[in-house]
Amino acid sequence: MTEAASKPANPAPDFCQGMLHFGGLPADFATLGAEPAIPEGRDRIDQIDEKAVYQTQLVADALRYLTLQLCASKQSGHPGGFASSADAYAALVMLGHTNILTEVGHHAPGFYSAMFLDGSLEAMDIHNIHHLHDRFRERDGLLGHLSGAIPGLLAPAGPLGQGQHFAMAGAFLNRDKLFPCTIGDGGLGEPYILSAMKHFHTAYPEVTNFLPVLVWNGFSQEHHSMVSLMDNAAMEAYWRAHDFERVILIDAKSFDDSGQEGAYVDSTRFGPEARRDFTRAVLEGMREAAESALQGTLTVFIIKQLKGAGVHATGAKSHNLYPGDTPEKPNIAAALQGGALAPETWELVRANMRRAGGGPAGKTVVTELGRAPIEVGTLPMQAFTPGEKAVPASAMAEMVAALGQRDPHFVVTNADGNEASNMKVINESLKIRHPTPDPVYNQSPEGQVYEPLSEDACAGLAAGLALFGGRSLWLSYESFAINGWPIVQTVSQAMAELRRRTPALVCMFTAGALEQGRNGWTHQRPEIENYIGGQMRNGNAYLLYPADANMIQAAYAWSLEQSNKCISILASKSALPVYSTTEQARTAIDAGAVCLYESDSGDKGTLVFAVTGDMVYLPVFAAKDRLESAGYRVKIVAVANPRRLYRPHEVAWSHSAEPDGRFMTEEDFQALFHGDALIGVSGGGTLALEPVMLRSRAATRDLFGWQRGETTASPAEIMAYNGITAEALEQRARDLMATTAGSGSESLA
Repeated sequence: MTEAASKPANPAPDFCQGMLHFGGLPADFATLGAEPAIPEGRDRIDQIDEKAVYQTQLVADALRYLTLQLCASKQSGHPGGFASSADAYAALVMLGHTNILTEVGHHAPGFYSAMFLDGSLEAMDIHNIHHLHDRFRERDGLLGHLSGAIPGLLAPAGPLGQGQHFAMAGAFLNRDKLFPCTIGDGGLGEPYILSAMKHFHTAYPEVTNFLPVLVWNGFSQEHHSMVSLMDNAAMEAYWRAHDFERVILIDAKSFDDSGQEGAYVDSTRFGPEARRDFTRAVLEGMREAAESALQGTLTVFIIKQLKGAGVHATGAKSHNLYPGDTPEKPNIAAALQGGALAPETWELVRANMRRAGGGPAGKTVVTELGRAPIEVGTLPMQAFTPGEKAVPASAMAEMVAALGQRDPHFVVTNADGNEASNMKVINESLKIRHPTPDPVYNQSPEGQVYEPLSEDACAGLAAGLALFGGRSLWLSYESFAINGWPIVQTVSQAMAELRRRTPALVCMFTAGALEQGRNGWTHQRPEIENYIGGQMRNGNAYLLYPADANMIQAAYAWSLEQSNKCISILASKSALPVYSTTEQARTAIDAGAVCLYESDSGDKGTLVFAVTGDMVYLPVFAAKDRLESAGYRVKIVAVANPRRLYRPHEVAWSHSAEPDGRFMTEEDFQALFHGDALIGVSGGGTLALEPVMLRSRAATRDLFGWQRGETTASPAEIMAYNGITAEALEQRARDLMATTAGSGSESLA
């Protein structure tokens, strides 16, 4: 096509400003493209006839063209994977199914192209292709991988293997809608995608209204995919082995009339009749798959087509654009010119996409509409008397059980057993979701406790439910939580960007390292506290350290009142002393910290212990007794919500969708933590004590915290192994106080 031919014969619509190439009207446009296949006032095609097939093909062509030009505009981005899925995406849209998710972040430019064509991006003041180029892969624009903050897009997509969790959560909360989720065969090499769906189906056999759409194109990011050597029968068996009763596979190879070699072919190279036959098969197969999924059958749709179909390259070479890959580069220019559409075609495509699903996705998908949570009122709380012993985990469990009884959509996810975490009442009240009823094990097909033996599956469903507007709780052993944390991190960032309110994503981690002596270092991994602690500067991530059974109840009650936050609660499953009153407990969580103890007298100066945890208070209070007997004044401050202890400029709180600018004032901070010396103490990671160390004016400071794991007979022994003993705390306090006084180090006489 010559440069002159790239100019439109007729005026282009305003939204096409910035389009580099236009083509002529295709054959049969006058008869098959005169009116949109989706009639005015309808949200989908009425039938699969010649007109619907013809226009579905045009939608796929438009998506491919725009995806490639968009990436080339920044010499960056990923066009190849989406290009091989464009026919399937177009079929879904024409059938009215627009609650579309993906686990492939690299498909972002294709999804952005779709949101541009249906008008959703107008909410971001993106009205034409110039605007689209300007905002692609730029701050406050269209980030390189998907975000649920983009109008019309339901969920983020970055790390592979996460999208199916969002699709299942959406289906769980919205039983009357279809939630397709595109999955790349590069990502399918991660086996937990299918195992997660199999477990979900076992637990919720009635929830089948999610539809995996496998984009089987033979390649991953830089090489052949790990499933590229499977034949069709093997791929079908693979899905059937994971409970999928219907496997609908459309193989472009079956329609090839161009003599392409290999198992994977490019449908855009077919002759007109063969290509139309392929598009019809995709459209009919997708309709069959959607109806099957909505009517109670676990179904997968597979489109088998070469990666990069219709764009500048094929295979892994089509995956990514690099500096120098401009629209003028010969192979890119040729692809754009070869795929160029007439202005009338663009207008037709936009009309269909605006009508599909009842209007632009940015106004009609479930996440744009929000979800009002069920009113649950005030949960019952126990008031423990300071001095008595109580199990923090068990105290919270009573509240969780009450919440589940009031909210039937509330789901607790757990991989390692609530009973093992001293939270058995949750299982007793809410029941483990299991196809085998058994009262001995608290199992019921209608249970609200979801227990796959995968922290990824636990975290994924809990995170997805929270993002889509439902209440959930992920319970895990602290030592295993890292296996599911990446999707929680993804969702917490997404929540910070959302334009709608959604319940906080709440996690509670039990069996801290100090309780796991006999199990050894495999169960002693509190370093995750530093990982989570590092996220507190994001602005909407909170790491809560309740000091006792009263405080954990205050922590959970506070969490349930929050929106668009990611909240992690760490607590023990052992019976421990209660230090706080109920009022102190609420203050600690709301304000960030509270003083649990302060000496009445002492003439050798004041030593402040700033503590995160609960069991670790045992050696701290023992050290307090020794120091007081030696004439020192001691303050013990529970650092319960350290995010509140940062200063406003240290946290990106103002960038959050539901900004929380509550921080402890300097006056209140110094009133709590002022002393001659300060020692931070943690039974796990010490990063949560960073704000205390930053703001403290004490002349001398130090930190005690976790170093490494070992097999021990008791919590005291594992604390001693890590140097956290009453004796060590006392000695270090004496050394610091002596340094402060300028009189040298005192001995432990």
